Amino acid sequence: MNKHTLFVCTTCASVWQDGNRVGESGGQQLLHQLQEFAQTWELQNKFSIRAVECMSACNRACVIAFAGEGKLTYLFGDLPKEGSAPAILECATQYYTKSDGSLPWSERPKLLKNSILAKIPPLNNIMSI
Repeated sequence: MNKHTLFVCTTCASVWQDGNRVGESGGQQLLHQLQEFAQTWELQNKFSIRAVECMSACNRACVIAFAGEGKLTYLFGDLPKEGSAPAILECATQYYTKSDGSLPWSERPKLLKNSILAKIPPLNNIMSI
């Protein structure tokens, strides 16, 4: 069972006409590129890459998130639909190797340094109020 997931918003950067999506969205294009690059990624069997319908950051497309059991969850946006896959997988590798999932700004790939939208604490660290 994979305990790490890379979520990719497939609604991002869509073109709409009369209430219907036209063609392939930017998020779908990014997902396909990630799946292609992941075929030779050393963590391909440790990380699942999952499509998600809308992550509610439409004005910050394209959007991805890293989540892991007992780890911080990170949400990144403003990622180009083309050429982002290598940096995303590099950052996913960094996320995987950290026991708490921490991704300090100075260690992230350049593309993901200024694109962070949220850093969410792990569920096991949230105290009841």
